[in-house]
Parts: sequence; structure tokens; C-alpha cells
Amino acid sequence: MIASNSCLRLAAPLVAFLFTTHTVFATAQTMQPAPASQAAPAKPAGGQDDGNFTIRTNVNEVNLIFTVTDKHGRFIQNLNQKDFALLDNQKAPAQVFNFTQQTNLPLRVGIMIDASTSIRQRFEFEQTAAIQFLQQVVRPRSDLAFTMGFDVTSYVTQNYTNDQDLLEAGITKLRPGGGTALFDAVYKACRDQLLTVPNPQGSAVRKALVVISDGDDNQSRAYPDDAIKMCQRAETILYAISTNVSPSRDRGDDVLKKMAEATGGIAFFPKRIEDMSGSFHDIEEELRSQYSLAYRPADFKLDGAFRSIYLVALDRRYMVRAKKGYFAPKG
Repeated sequence: MIASNSCLRLAAPLVAFLFTTHTVFATAQTMQPAPASQAAPAKPAGGQDDGNFTIRTNVNEVNLIFTVTDKHGRFIQNLNQKDFALLDNQKAPAQVFNFTQQTNLPLRVGIMIDASTSIRQRFEFEQTAAIQFLQQVVRPRSDLAFTMGFDVTSYVTQNYTNDQDLLEAGITKLRPGGGTALFDAVYKACRDQLLTVPNPQGSAVRKALVVISDGDDNQSRAYPDDAIKMCQRAETILYAISTNVSPSRDRGDDVLKKMAEATGGIAFFPKRIEDMSGSFHDIEEELRSQYSLAYRPADFKLDGAFRSIYLVALDRRYMVRAKKGYFAPKG
């Protein structure tokens, strides 16, 4: 729902206006997505995406989760609402309900591992790093995770649990072989596992999908934009770890980068497959170092249109990363 601070230049009077007008604090209500279809979308005639993804909500509220870093990638914490400027569809929000640094929100995390033939030689390293990540990030009293593999098809090997033994077994069950249907797999994971997550306490949770792949899709019926939009519907941040350790980036790396950035995440490109654990560590740190902002847009219309969001830090030394927009409900 967001672009980096280099994408927007705001005049000083506008910056001052954005977070000093219509500011009221209350508990934000989470946007409720519409029911999803039961199959990954087929490519429409002519290869065009009709974009018919909507978010249903009883009130016109938007909830943003975002990360702030300096130019060296270090996380910046302890900032306040007044340190940011926001535009929704090029207009200041009508009302800000809540601004918090929510480093301890319960996590709902999916680990999705490419089990196609193309990554066969690197598969053992993927499994080991993923197991270590889950051992470090999943807190037994509050967090839940699931494991999923994909080649031509995608399949859940362990549903939501906080049992480390079950999660490890879910990862070790995976065996490489077959083609790569990455976009279908991301679409399915967000639709089936992350649109609605287990949450007995009814409290806010943070949802993330960690994808380990070379990004070279050769089997999907869905397009990359289909997968991105389903992540946006599920309010899920996608993190990608590339298994391509060749000296040069290829098309698959660009695909992973596009999908991650569109959802507010980031793609990692380890120089050696043995360095994958470092990428997992960075994801773990980020999940505990994010902000949350809830607001009501100005001039809101129930037209199903995509609404862009720009959030910037007023201190130009800092960069903001979050998803770039959302689809308004249809009236």
C-alpha cells in the first residue's frame, strides 16, 4: 500500500496539514475481505487481468503496516505519527484513528518452499534454513505458522500450529521434482491460508508469507498481478528469498522483487545458498520492527477502484516500505 519516500515530494504546508487535521485516536477495525473464489484464476483472453478484487468493510477504514529503515537498511524505531506524511488517492486522510509501533503483534506466518526440479541441488539448504527460522520466530503462546511446498501444484504439508516438531516435519516432508507454478502457489496460499487466519482471541495479527524460490515460473495459470492482488486482499506481506546464486540477476529475481515490494515486503538475494539463514534473520527482525497506522480516507467512493497510497517519512534520511494501495469496496 505504499511507495518509498523518494517517490513523493510534498510542499511544506501540505506536509504540516496531513497529520494535524482530523486526528482522533481510537481502536482501528480490521478490513474484512470478500469471500475468495475456489480456484486460481485462469489467464483471460488476450492475457489481460480484469482486476476484479475487492475488500469488504463495514466502515471506510484502512490499516497500514509499514517498516522504516535508514539508507543502510537499519530499522528505525520510536518514531511518532507527526514524523510521517500520508496521501490516499492524492488526498490527506479525513481522520487518523490509530498509530502504534506494534512490534509484538501475534504472527501468522506461512513458509512456502519451491520444490521444483530447478532447485534440486539447493533444496537441503532451503529446508535447513526454513526450520531454523521457524524455531526462532514462532512464539509458542501467540504465533502460528504453516508450511507449504509447490512445483506444478501446491500443497500444505503442515497447517497452522506452534508445535516446532510438526513444523519441522512439514518441511522435511517436501521432495523436489516437477515444474514451477509460483504464481498459482502464492495465490492459493493467500486465498486459502491467509485471507482468514486462526485467531481465537480476536486481536490484531500480523500476516506474512515467506517464499523461497528462484522465481522462474513455467506452469502457472495465474499472472504475477493475480498473486499480488490476492496478497493485498489477504493483507499479507510477502518476503522472498531467491535461490539463484549465479553472479547475475535473472528474470525470476525481478519477479520476486516485484511481488515483494508490491505487498510491502522485500526480496533477498543471498550470494551463496549457505547465506540464506541471514536473510531469514533479517525477516525475523523486520517482523518485530514495524508500525501500524489506521485511518479513514477522504473522498471515499464505493466503486471498486484501486486507490494508491503514499506514505513518507518527513526526515529524508529514512525510507518507508509498505504495500502500495488497495481496492475499494463496491457499493
